[in-house]
Amino acid sequence: MSRLAITIAPISEIHATRWSPRSFDATAELTREAVTASLEAARWAPSANNVQPWRFVVGFRGDETFETIAANLMSFNTAWAPQASALVVNIAHTSDAEGKENTYALYDLGQAVAHFSLQATHDGLFTHQMGGINRDELAVAFNVPAGFSVVSVTAVGSLGAPDALPQVLAEREVAPRTRIELDEIVSYGPIETVAAAA
Repeated sequence: MSRLAITIAPISEIHATRWSPRSFDATAELTREAVTASLEAARWAPSANNVQPWRFVVGFRGDETFETIAANLMSFNTAWAPQASALVVNIAHTSDAEGKENTYALYDLGQAVAHFSLQATHDGLFTHQMGGINRDELAVAFNVPAGFSVVSVTAVGSLGAPDALPQVLAEREVAPRTRIELDEIVSYGPIETVAAAA
């Protein structure tokens, strides 16, 4: 099953092959060493004023951290994400000790998570980002301090078979990959077209 992105201009192999499966191999195990490169790529992502406003909590299937993260997934994420080899909580440092807001924190965390995902793809792993999580409970469980916000969770692991998923998710797993056309999201002048499509 090819999941290669169909593009109108050549892009790197890592970008073209990265996609977000929901079916993970529940027998595949990861070690800390196996995700170190992905975390290191996240560490070296760009950030405003080099503040690096990102933190990560990593759990591996079978350990207490993983179980805590899995217990705080919501909706249909509970049907597939616990099969991943690791779950990573992505946290943004949104304000300093004086309460001054870092307006770029979420943007920068997103960059770090993207770098994590691309490095994981390079290393033969698959990732899937989730926003359907209980952020407040995760913040309490992991003693996230004031000024930091739980934003998302990344599932990491090896690819599983689509038919291991519930039918509605299995159908999504093999459906053609699509994206909004480039001319619908890019403007080289006034943005009326972009605004109208929003």
